[in-house]
Amino acid sequence: PQNIVRYSFKERAYKPISYVDQLAIHFSLDGNLLLRDSDEGRRQGAKIGLEPGNHRTINVECSEEAGEGEEPPPHSRKEQKLTNQFNFCERASQTFNNPVRVCCHCSLSMIHKHWEIYDAYVEELQKLEKSKEKEKQKPLVAKKEDKPRGRKLTSLESQSDDVTKVTKAAKIVERMVNQNTFDDLAQDFKYFEDPADEYRDQEGTLLPLWKFQYDKAKRLAVTAICWNPKYKDLFAVGHGSYDFMKQSRGMLLLYTMKNPSFPEYIFNSESGIMCLDIHNDHPYLLVVGFYDGNVAIYNLKKLHSQPGYKSSAKSGKHTDPVWQVKWQKDDLDNNLNFFSISSDGRIVSWTLVKNELVHSDVIKLSVEGTTMEGPEGLQLQTIGCGTSFDFHKKIDYLFLVGTEEGKIYKCSKSYSSQFLDTFDAHHMAVDAVSWNPYHMKIFISCSSDWTVKIWDHTIKTPMFIFDLNSAVGDVAWAPYSSTIFAAVTTDGKAHVFDLSINKYEAICSQPVVAKKKNKITHVQFNPIYPIIIIGDDRGHVTCLKLSPNLRKMPKEKKGQEIQKGPEVEITKLDKLLNLVREPANKPEK
Repeated sequence: PQNIVRYSFKERAYKPISYVDQLAIHFSLDGNLLLRDSDEGRRQGAKIGLEPGNHRTINVECSEEAGEGEEPPPHSRKEQKLTNQFNFCERASQTFNNPVRVCCHCSLSMIHKHWEIYDAYVEELQKLEKSKEKEKQKPLVAKKEDKPRGRKLTSLESQSDDVTKVTKAAKIVERMVNQNTFDDLAQDFKYFEDPADEYRDQEGTLLPLWKFQYDKAKRLAVTAICWNPKYKDLFAVGHGSYDFMKQSRGMLLLYTMKNPSFPEYIFNSESGIMCLDIHNDHPYLLVVGFYDGNVAIYNLKKLHSQPGYKSSAKSGKHTDPVWQVKWQKDDLDNNLNFFSISSDGRIVSWTLVKNELVHSDVIKLSVEGTTMEGPEGLQLQTIGCGTSFDFHKKIDYLFLVGTEEGKIYKCSKSYSSQFLDTFDAHHMAVDAVSWNPYHMKIFISCSSDWTVKIWDHTIKTPMFIFDLNSAVGDVAWAPYSSTIFAAVTTDGKAHVFDLSINKYEAICSQPVVAKKKNKITHVQFNPIYPIIIIGDDRGHVTCLKLSPNLRKMPKEKKGQEIQKGPEVEITKLDKLLNLVREPANKPEK
């Protein structure tokens, strides 16, 4: 065509073009012929066996001559040229073409619902979690086993596998043997009621039952005791040392009354254990506070002896010994939560978030009226040392804090800078503080100043004061009555009080351990059975049964039903308190 116009950038205008492309390609085909003299031609010729410059007919002639009986002349092959690894132009000709596969096709059709897809994902996640758990357990096993032992180790492994098969049966047999060995104690625990109580004028006694001890914990003091909330025969014992010049290792042991001769679970720790608590909803989880300021969570379902989660200096810890730990309700995200108190003056809330312990300070204790002037007129405040605390049974935010200075602070989780109230309770360190399980206003405290005091948290003066003539190590309310509590002193005695019988003296004061350098440290009531357990600084835990006078229930009257329940216990304690309260402090009706 003669009318083709194109834009000329030089002249900036459209110009007619006179020339047209005269060549039109209708068919093209890539050939596969190679020049013999080229590198690739020589290379392929050497592979086939052709000499350079000869035709295939020469090979045929040679083969005919060989058939007549003459040996063919040896081929003078040239050395094969190595391929250049970095010349990618040659690489294309070396690619191997795979043969074409003949595939069988078939069509499938299914209808999948959302819940089927969801179930498949859940199964996959469970498999991943199991594989992660196995990976975690592998290094723990590897540490225990030494590789250099070789063949001997495999025989030991096979032996351990055989033992694991009979562990459950062996445990049952061991319990049966122990039940036969301690049959008289088991019978006393179940059936014996001291008939002499009728002639004792409302005084009672403690009947010694089992003594729990473990050889490796003999030189360690019992620093904490706690009953399991689900399994009523199981209790945990923490071992450490109150002698701060002789700090060493610690141990966490769990005993059951079904087998007094040996612990059910044994956990060792590098630092001494000072306190522990068992979770109400998850009875297999134990939180422990150590002398070095760390806290840890042990899981009884896991076989390994190390804690599942532990704080560290990097993630945050106390700088002084942890004196008490308490589980709290899970937070809004359903994460596990517990509190700890230490001599460093901090009350810390710990939360388990994504397998890590995250901490936040709730309150920093400070001693009022002890500000000192530092360098350059700087005001320095003395830090208070916390020794014990207890949370209210009904009011979630309310809790009490006992200190080394002898004061008790009423605190709230909501206020971190100030206390709700301060009680000038004792002259020495407050060893324990505990809310009454029935009456919401009453709490008890004990101290090294030889006294046990009962308080109404709305009144700043104590309701009852008891002098026990020795430093009081621990105090505990009875779970079955609002007026009964037990206290233990360093002279080796256990004291049981019932305010409804005697408001001035204990109805039972009994030596539990020998006086010679052996002190009682802790006491706990069993939530169901009429027994208490008492720990001493030799590592022994003694179980004692309360005689009938120490757990007196109201007698039946003819034609009247016995009223039971928390309301009866509250009114019983209120009657006693009304006798003691001053007229100005009596609640208005």
